[in-house]
Amino acid sequence: MVIKQKIAVVIPSYKVKDHILGVISAIGDEVCRIYVIDDCCPLGSGDFVSQNIKDERVIVIRHSINQGVGGAVMTGYQAAIAENMDVIVKIDGDGQMDPTLIPLFVLPIIDKEADYTKGNRFFDLEAVESMPRVRFFGNAILSFMTKLSSGYWNIFDPTNGYTAIHADVAKHLPFKKISNRYFFETDMLFRLNTLRAVVLDVPMTAKYADEVSNLHISKIAGEFLFKHARNFFKRLFYNYYLRDLSLASVELPLGLALLVFGVTFGLYRWGVSTSLNVATPSGTVMLAALPILMGIQFVLAFLGHDIASVPTRPISRSLCKDLRKKYMKSIQGND
Repeated sequence: MVIKQKIAVVIPSYKVKDHILGVISAIGDEVCRIYVIDDCCPLGSGDFVSQNIKDERVIVIRHSINQGVGGAVMTGYQAAIAENMDVIVKIDGDGQMDPTLIPLFVLPIIDKEADYTKGNRFFDLEAVESMPRVRFFGNAILSFMTKLSSGYWNIFDPTNGYTAIHADVAKHLPFKKISNRYFFETDMLFRLNTLRAVVLDVPMTAKYADEVSNLHISKIAGEFLFKHARNFFKRLFYNYYLRDLSLASVELPLGLALLVFGVTFGLYRWGVSTSLNVATPSGTVMLAALPILMGIQFVLAFLGHDIASVPTRPISRSLCKDLRKKYMKSIQGND
């Protein structure tokens, strides 16, 4: 498969010394640059790669302080942008991601069908059966939470780290604001939605062997819940009140207000009736039930609008047009 654009691969490296050489050696000729980011690895992964890999495409970048997977990827993005790469792929160095799939992640971006692609391990049902049950159920819950917080209702498997991004889109990311650690992949989706970038899932399978995960669910559950809620409210403010006002901007607060009123009033009247040991009048019941039903309808209408507003036109097209216009103006100015 011939790919004319300049493709770069970013590999965050932290405690992956046993697998990273195999990952690098499996990367095809379609890639012209490989950035290995030694994120202050205690095993000296960067030095290990430098000593054992003679591939001229490989550049090792070392962090003096551990910055997490997000910080390592942002370093790789910036290095690729500085070298004028067209598409930047991120894969892990633990051997779970097949480097031969890189063209599948890159082609939708090159063909202007997407600005960002990510892996989805749930397309093949037979492959899902081999996935550890804890990961399966955890991923299902995280996927729903990510749909709410990011606005990308068309994707699944949000924590999948096999990704590719158009370099012109990556240039517009707020590098210093993106979460550095385990929330990185999810936070990226939120940031991409604020840019109105198109995100597509790419079917893939993952390998589960002897690698040891540094992620402990019990330690990050509260943090994930807080950050999802924060991103959800920020996204609502950006998309429905700051940048635009629509019917959906009214439906959500009105629906929530009706729900709160109906539930509060209903519970209050139920408490009064119980204390007096009398039946609640049917009119009072309806006065509580009607706002609840209307509130639910308004909230569902808002969700329907939110689902329908998933970005569908890649912004990389517009960015390329803008760059072309600037180039033409500069030529005309010189003439």
